[in-house]
Amino acid sequence: MAAILLAVLIPEYSNLHENLGPNYVFFFSWGLVSALRDGKPNAVVQVAVLDVREQSLLAFSCTEIVQGTRDPLFLTGVTFPPDCPVFEEMVVKLSVYDVKDKSSETVRLVTPPTAFFPHYFNSFLPFSSHALLCPLLSQISLLFCVCRSSDDLATVGTVVVSRLKMGEIEDGEADHITADVKGQKVGLPYLNPSLYPSTAPFFFSVFKNSVYKVYRFQTVDSKWMLVREQMAECTLSFSIPKQLISLYIEEDSSRIQELRDLGELSPHWDNLRREVITRYDQVIRNYRETLVTVDLSYFPTGPLFKPSCSKAQKSLEFIPINLHTQRMRVTCPRQTDAFYDVITVGAPAAHFHGFKSGGLQRLLSRYENEKKSTAYQCIYYGPEQTAKAREVLSSVAQLQPLITSLSDRLLQAAQQHSAEGLRDGLKALADKTEQFVHALKDELVKGALLALHTARPGYVSRSQTQTHSSPSGNHKDPIPHHKEYDEEEWDRVWANVAKSLNSVIAMVDKLQEQDNNKQDSVPEQALADVITSHNPAGDWREQLSPLLASLRESVVEVAGRAQRSMTFVLLQEAVCSIPQGLSLQQRRDVVFSQALAALACGFVMRLYAGLEDKGFLRQLHLVGVVAQFESLLSTYSEEIGMLEDMETGISDLSRVTFRITEAKSDEPGDLQPIVSGRRDHYTVEVPLPRQAFEALPEEIQEGKPLQVYPVLFNVGINEQQTIAERFGDISLQERINQRNFDVLDGYYKSLSDKVPSECLPCFQMQTDIKELLETLGQNVVTKKRKNVEILWLAGTICRRLNGIRFTSCKSAKDRTSMSVTLEQCALLRDEHQLNKDYFIRALDCMRREGCRIENVQKNIKCRKYAFNMLQLMAFPKCYRPPEGTYGKVDS
Repeated sequence: MAAILLAVLIPEYSNLHENLGPNYVFFFSWGLVSALRDGKPNAVVQVAVLDVREQSLLAFSCTEIVQGTRDPLFLTGVTFPPDCPVFEEMVVKLSVYDVKDKSSETVRLVTPPTAFFPHYFNSFLPFSSHALLCPLLSQISLLFCVCRSSDDLATVGTVVVSRLKMGEIEDGEADHITADVKGQKVGLPYLNPSLYPSTAPFFFSVFKNSVYKVYRFQTVDSKWMLVREQMAECTLSFSIPKQLISLYIEEDSSRIQELRDLGELSPHWDNLRREVITRYDQVIRNYRETLVTVDLSYFPTGPLFKPSCSKAQKSLEFIPINLHTQRMRVTCPRQTDAFYDVITVGAPAAHFHGFKSGGLQRLLSRYENEKKSTAYQCIYYGPEQTAKAREVLSSVAQLQPLITSLSDRLLQAAQQHSAEGLRDGLKALADKTEQFVHALKDELVKGALLALHTARPGYVSRSQTQTHSSPSGNHKDPIPHHKEYDEEEWDRVWANVAKSLNSVIAMVDKLQEQDNNKQDSVPEQALADVITSHNPAGDWREQLSPLLASLRESVVEVAGRAQRSMTFVLLQEAVCSIPQGLSLQQRRDVVFSQALAALACGFVMRLYAGLEDKGFLRQLHLVGVVAQFESLLSTYSEEIGMLEDMETGISDLSRVTFRITEAKSDEPGDLQPIVSGRRDHYTVEVPLPRQAFEALPEEIQEGKPLQVYPVLFNVGINEQQTIAERFGDISLQERINQRNFDVLDGYYKSLSDKVPSECLPCFQMQTDIKELLETLGQNVVTKKRKNVEILWLAGTICRRLNGIRFTSCKSAKDRTSMSVTLEQCALLRDEHQLNKDYFIRALDCMRREGCRIENVQKNIKCRKYAFNMLQLMAFPKCYRPPEGTYGKVDS
């Protein structure tokens, strides 16, 4: 067929963005004639933008290919988003082609006009259109263009351009436009701009470089829905890992100082300490070099993601792979807009370190067994004990300065003679001191103190002393022994804290009782004079000051002993694990950094979307939110190592809590999340503008920690999974799915107890969540190959629970794209009554011309999914891309 060139001059297009918002353009045609005799064309419309000033041609968008019809109706439209750079001299060029061979589809973006068009299109001849296009695009709803053959002797069809803008239909008017075209009605739905939360100013401070795609699909009642995809990058891809690396450096530097503060040790232990410190120094140097490299790689105005081809690059190993957000917004006639979010990210894994020996789950298990065999030179502590040691150190570091500040606050209340201040200050001081005492009331601390005592220079056990002692008692041992360890000494020191606190409580009660008695005995008119003349403020402070000083001294002594003993426990762990332990810690740091960046991105997006949802906010502070990670990795070859890394990384996210804070200003820099804490626990603070922050529930405003419940479900779908299922071992996948089902089920039970069902979102699918969970539980234990229903059920439950959805494969590019587009079309079918005849077309549109193929282009500079025909034969049918969109490429 002859291709048609339509040129549209838009002299004042730049003003349209300010007044009308995004424009959506759709195409349909009839009577197209193929170049082949009696043939039916495979039609496609390509949109290019011509900048007359720059004399440049840029491919902008493309419809899907409609096969074998002279009257194609294109479902994929063109959107001109608000951030699209347009100029008065800009021209929009439309070209219609007859596709010869879809399987030879190549890259479309080529600058020179002669090379712009891919070779699978028929040759084309520009058609003079100046007489047809006098109306500006901004002033038309339908534009009919008669197409003629290249020799201008015959009519070869008609193309219709229909335009829709946000706010096209105003209050109370019809909510869709129809145009009769050869007997088919085309309805154009209406978008309400007030239902567009992603336009909030602070949304664009975190999510940038958006890509937009727009479609129209028919519902079961022959109406038309408008579907808009938006894919964006996230500033947290770099900012979260940078903050974490800085925290790793700070924590390891503190560890070195704590080891030095252990004091004098025997030569054996001192040499081991020196070796551990040297290793920590090397880790710190490596992390500092990485931090510098990441800083150099980050440009606020450039790409904000790590492409899949860089997944094994050492300098970027802390950065998540191909992290993007994707939102699908659906507008149906006479229905409220709905939107669905998903975060796509490459599986958190240490690609630079490789998977020859497996991933974290296997390596950590092997490491614990090997530690026991090297315990001859140290005291072996199990993973639970070392975790407890880190917990004690964290509690001491947090509570000791807090007790000191609360003591000062109590003294200030005494100085001001504030009975209420005394009461509130004492309550806070007593609570934190009791927490402090409880944290140290552990046999591990007591045992570690004895172990540390035995590591001091010149220590000889009681049995050795008895052996070397002279029977006559006249022999003098030349070795200067330390006094024997008093096991009850720690109990006395620890009990002094409680005694000192009780003394403070008794004194405050006494002062308040005296004050009440004085007030009762003084006439009301003379009360003020008595208070000022008696000047009891000095008495209160003087009486409390020595007691509080004693409390602080007891706390300092206990904290010092506890810190040294727990540091010694961690020294044992480091000694038993050098060098493998620190290498594993670095691997775990890398994986956790990628996982946390993805989680923070998802949490921020979910929070922004739910700021006006009172039910969600109530659920958030009462129970927390579930973060459901869907993985498509196989359990074979290298990918089993990636899955083992991912399992540990996702599990480690349970050590993360979130807090919402009020931003200093509305500037983008002040709206970036901030990470604090140590490896045993991190807090992510999410700043919000004042107006948004003040609308939050009081509990959230007061800084209540918000919990996240990470769950991971994995089902491999590629040809490697076929090998694993037939000849290998899939027990890892089965164990992961069973363990995380238990977590999800426990979360739902907790949610049901604390949050009414009205707080959860409403869906058209009426299946009860409890019933969905039962079905998921049955599928988890069922032996079925490539049981992708596990993923579908887990995703559905997550959305029903107001959760955060993540989808991953090795690089979040190919298998992830198949999963995301399938989920979007399933949501259109189940929630928006997508006509079953349009399901496959909708799926092909999204995979061929949607945001996911743009993601592929961004990663590898090629519009091809990295599949071959042999691989796809092993895929479930619904995960196979359309013909012409895949091939052998470097991924």
